[in-house]
Formats: sequence, C-alpha cells, structure tokens
Amino acid sequence: MSAAVLAGRRVTVMGLGLQGGGVEVVRFLAARGAVVTVTDKRPAEKLRESLDAIAGLGVRTVLGQHVESDFTSAELVVANPAVAPSNPLLVAARAAGVSVTSEMALFLAACPARVVLITGTQGKSSTTHATARLLEEAGFRVHLGGNIGRALISSLDDMRPEDVAVVEISSYQLEALPEGFGPCERVAAVACVNVLSDHLERHGTVEGYDAAKRRILELAPAGATVVLSADDPRVGRWNAARGHVLRFSTAAGARTPLHLAAGEFRLGTETLGRIADLRLPGEFQRGNMLAALGLARALGAAPAALARAVGEVRGLEHRLQDLGVFGGHRVWDNGISTTPDSTVSALQSLEGPLVLLCGGQAKEGLPLDELATLAREKARAVVTFGGSSELLAAAFRAAGATVSAAPTLREAVALAWSELRPGEALLFSPACASFDEFLNFRDRALRFREHVQSACTSPSR
Repeated sequence: MSAAVLAGRRVTVMGLGLQGGGVEVVRFLAARGAVVTVTDKRPAEKLRESLDAIAGLGVRTVLGQHVESDFTSAELVVANPAVAPSNPLLVAARAAGVSVTSEMALFLAACPARVVLITGTQGKSSTTHATARLLEEAGFRVHLGGNIGRALISSLDDMRPEDVAVVEISSYQLEALPEGFGPCERVAAVACVNVLSDHLERHGTVEGYDAAKRRILELAPAGATVVLSADDPRVGRWNAARGHVLRFSTAAGARTPLHLAAGEFRLGTETLGRIADLRLPGEFQRGNMLAALGLARALGAAPAALARAVGEVRGLEHRLQDLGVFGGHRVWDNGISTTPDSTVSALQSLEGPLVLLCGGQAKEGLPLDELATLAREKARAVVTFGGSSELLAAAFRAAGATVSAAPTLREAVALAWSELRPGEALLFSPACASFDEFLNFRDRALRFREHVQSACTSPSR
C-alpha cells in the first residue's frame, strides 16, 4: 500500500505483541504518514520492549483493553493474524464499512521483489529455509521471513526488483488476508508441502484448515509456478486456477515432474542434486528439498548451481536436530513438534532403540492412535510430561507401550535419562503445544537442552 494511500488515514493496529511483527507494522504505517492507534489487551508492563521500540513515532496506544470505537471509527484496521477474522471487533469494523487487513497483505501489496510463498503443516519452515539457502548459493539476493520468524515488511525499503523474498506463510496468515485478496503480481511461485490435522481450535475442522491453506493458490498470478505435493492426499486433490503446476513425490517410480530417481533429485530429465549430498536428517526432508529445488529452479537457478548447493543446506534448530552424544546417548531435538503427526514423522526417521519424551498441552481433536502404535514399535520406553501428561500416558499404555509420566519437563528429562540403556538415543518430540508451561516451542526446546546438560552431569549418572 503506497505512502500516498496511507498518508493521513486513521489506522488501528490490533495487537502490538511481543514478537516484533506488530512493531514493524506500526513503523511501516507511521513512516507513510498514517494516524496510528495501537491497541493490545496486555498491560504496558508486559509490552515494555515493544512499546520502547515504537516510542517517538507519535502513535496513540490503548492498552489492557480493546475499545470498539477504535475499530468502527478507523479507516483501516490491521489485525494480528492470531486474531480470527470472526472476532467480534473485526466483525463490527467490517459492518461499519472499515477495511480489515493484515501485515502480510500490506507486505505483499507493497513488495518490489519477486516473492516465493510456502505453506504446509509439517516441513514448511525447513522448505522455506532450504529454498532461501539454495537461491543464495545460486547467486540470488534473498530476503527470508514471514512465519519463520521475521516480518519482512521491515525490509521493503531494502528490496530490489531482482531480489527474491522467500516467505513462510501460515494458515492464520492466509486466513487473515482480506476477502478477494490476490492474485499478487510479484508472486513468482507458491508451494504447499502437506495439509495434516492441526489448528482445529482455530479452523474448526480439517476441511476448514485445508480451506485456509488452499488460499495460497489465490495469490498466484498466471505466470507463477505452483509446487504441490502429490504424496499428501489433501494437497494431491488441489487444482490451481492460475499458474504452472509442478507436483512432487518421493515415492518410488513416481511420474511427477519433481521426483527422485537413480539417487538424484530431478525435474523431468534435469538433475538438480544428489540425494547422498543431503545433510538434513530424516527421510521426510527429501520431500522438503525436492519442493525447494523446484521453487529455486522456477526462479531461474541453474541446475548445476543447485546440485552444488544441496550439500550446503543445513537443518534448522529444533527440527530433528542431532545435538550430539551425551553420556553415551545420542540426543535428538525435535522441539518443533506440536502435533502427533510430526512426532510420527520423527519416529519413522530414526532407528531404535530409543526413549521418546513428549508432552505439553494437547491440541483438541488430534488423534493419538497412530503415534501411540508407532511408539510401541519404535520406542523402548515413553516419558510424558506437562498439562497432558496423563492423557498421553493413557493413550500410549492402551497401545501397549511402556510409559512413565512426570508433571514438568525438568522431571521428565531426569526420568527419561534414568530410563536410557547403553546405546539408546533420547528423542524429544513433544507432539503437543507448549503453552502449558512455556512461551513457545523454542523456549521449551531450549529448556530441554538445559535439562539434558544437567541430567548428563548429574552425579547419579
């Protein structure tokens, strides 16, 4: 959205937040002359760092509450994607004729660079990271951000038309786009790696979640490349109204344009890299890399450059990350896991015997049967923790797994460590949300690492 359009307009930003996205939106709006009101239900003392970051911008703040008139009397509302479009204040704003938008919509409308958008339930961060690294290794100037952790709206002034913005976009961000938003001229490629059961507390059903993810197709213009999984049953049914569709599959003998053959990643007859060079743990990463290679190729990266770059891509933290050997036991940090499906993928990728550590705040409506059955087969023992410790333990026991339960992560790590036998590995893959005890999944994973260090150096071991 241009400075001329925003200058002098009354804009309400709903949710300053603690992660930086709200701050960057405020800066973007203030720099373009908007008259900004920031409203957040948290009190000032909990928002001090964010408030300090916008000090001096001349914005009005309403904290500890939301006031309906700030929404109905505005000319534009920018809502945090954590706020559902059905929120009564946003409904009231739209009823009053006020436009409701989001940080992502503002970014996409103003971005001068070419844009790659990537979504999915599992693997979207790994695919986004791999795409950015492949393009960088191939000589492109890349801006990495979105749901992966950085609001790219803050980098707009540094972007050039020949640059590439590689953006992870979540179901929340897609759902929060204004109705009818898209296609976006600067979007060069979009991708979806899978749609599994997640975020049912927001979307209600898997079908609602799928519909939110499917909105990524609306953002692709006619000239864009659309990379879709053929292995995922839901995404396999998607059909793009615009763009050139490239489906990918890691299945043996797959006939999709992007596939594996003779130990290579291939696009048609082109070789884009060797599977043996892949340094990302877990077989599921082959699909993520295949999608990333397809996206990078669509942006114009040469096959030879991509083949060289495959071995340079390293995994993100907390995504089946090998932390090394502690006291004779290899430790795997799959702290990104917040659903049973993601822990299933981790278990499928590792050889036993191992001890599985999982727990936290179970997400409503997500089945545990497949996880519990696989845990019985792959894990010699399971230790559960947190708010859903007993719920999880009951599911594992019903499947015949050997289970111990602990109230906190600290106690669970100590218990798991005592369970380990010589040569066994410890897999931390929570399968649940983190909000019962921690700020987010990263906070939980870092605490896990601290507790492992403590357990490893304990005199009892």
